[in-house]
Amino acid sequence: MNQIAIVPKPVMLETTGGDFTITAKTKILVENDSSDAAGAGKYLAGMFYRGTGLNLPVGRLTGGISTRDAIVLTTKGADARLGSEGYRLNVTDDSISIVAQEGAGLFYGVQTLLQLLPPQVFSQDHTNKRISWTVPCVQIEDKPRFRWRGLHIDPARHFQKKEDVLRFIDTMVLHKFNVLHFHLTDDQGWRIEIKQYPKLTEVGAWRKEDGFGLDPKALSFFDEKGRYGGFYTQKDIQEIVAYAAARYITVVPEIEMPGHALAALAAFPELSCTVGPFEVACGGGIFKDVYCAGNDQVFEFLDNVLAEVIELFPSKYIHVGGDECPKDRWKNCPKCRQRIKDEGLKDEHELQSWFISRIERFLNSKGKTIIGWDEILEGGLAPNAAVMSWRGMSGGIAAAKAGHDVVMTPTSHCYLDYYQAKGNEPKAIGGFLPIETVYSLEPVPEELTEDQKKHILGVQGNLWSEYIPNLSHLEYMAYPRACALSEVAWTPAEKRDWNDFESRLIHHLTRLSERGVNYRPLSVGEK
Repeated sequence: MNQIAIVPKPVMLETTGGDFTITAKTKILVENDSSDAAGAGKYLAGMFYRGTGLNLPVGRLTGGISTRDAIVLTTKGADARLGSEGYRLNVTDDSISIVAQEGAGLFYGVQTLLQLLPPQVFSQDHTNKRISWTVPCVQIEDKPRFRWRGLHIDPARHFQKKEDVLRFIDTMVLHKFNVLHFHLTDDQGWRIEIKQYPKLTEVGAWRKEDGFGLDPKALSFFDEKGRYGGFYTQKDIQEIVAYAAARYITVVPEIEMPGHALAALAAFPELSCTVGPFEVACGGGIFKDVYCAGNDQVFEFLDNVLAEVIELFPSKYIHVGGDECPKDRWKNCPKCRQRIKDEGLKDEHELQSWFISRIERFLNSKGKTIIGWDEILEGGLAPNAAVMSWRGMSGGIAAAKAGHDVVMTPTSHCYLDYYQAKGNEPKAIGGFLPIETVYSLEPVPEELTEDQKKHILGVQGNLWSEYIPNLSHLEYMAYPRACALSEVAWTPAEKRDWNDFESRLIHHLTRLSERGVNYRPLSVGEK
């Protein structure tokens, strides 16, 4: 019998004895009038064909058809208590059924079913024809703990081509993540085509060298002038967003402001306090040149940029950064000083709050909600903003107490660009974050009231790419720590146990091997 080692752990799982074997005669039956069920059925058939070579037919579930030797996907009879992402999975010795209210639940049920099969089902090469595709008989009732189960990637520092982003999404899917935070602009690069401002990618998408001291063999994105960089066309973005949406992942774009803006200022220096000239940054750091908060042209520019971003991303949330914005230039800028005076502000911190609130009004007018790093709390939080708490959890606590939604992503538990072990690791940005520490995160602080706790949307792991030059390295830094974070995000706190997770993870890593994921092996002592 295949070992039961599901990651993230379901809310309820009972074994009932026996098993069901999928063969070439097995069919997939989907609810006749449900496009959600049809999509989940097509996905399951595709995954099964790639891994096994068996081409299971997808048919319609009608009143007279037998469900014997079938995998049934349906929304009929779903339990409303399990919500939009929950599901029931029942395996008997003659059939399998997945029942959910909506497509997301059916899709997550499919992910769990795949993990009940031998790990070779995740292979991509059809060489597993001698394996018996046996599923243990179980009853599973499952739903996620949190609405926001995210991972963040940073092509602004080191570009990841479209195909690599799609592959990264595929591995997220296995772990039931549902948000990809896409960090598209920073001092080191502007990565999204904006048709009204072609200079943003003509100039801002390229820097004269890598600047982070990495092995040139690990770098691949250079133009004909020898500049390092790259960008996504709007067509690329549309493909990424659609691919993710078909897998129930929302892509949340981040357009940094008012700081981390050198790539934009290199293209449009007149948007700064000093009018430049500037170069796209090579290497890391926090740079003093930021958008001029006293210049109305800045807001015309950002409104136009965000208008195009909104058209590309259906996400409810638009991330505006707001972190690490030095106030040096604003202190000495006549336009910024005048803005402080005209708006009756106390200082530059309130000027940043005014800046973010100005952007929020525009995004709200387009039906979007602003989200930013916890620095947007400084000087007063924009009225409807959500907060990503990264400098510990105190910012998230303050925001939740003030009635704002929060994603917990503290450096102490969620910065997957930190070292995974002490010694013999690839160069990283610093810090030390072993997998057991990731698993120990409790995202809901005890000091919050029950009503305030409802503002904790969930958790997110961040993969800042200063020292992550390619997909292989990205996977190495993400996994298996993201496996641990997926269980923090999905599984009820009372169901989580490190020793139990560790034993399941050993088996789960064979699935990642079959997928070709370049995960970091567990160290000696980690089993």
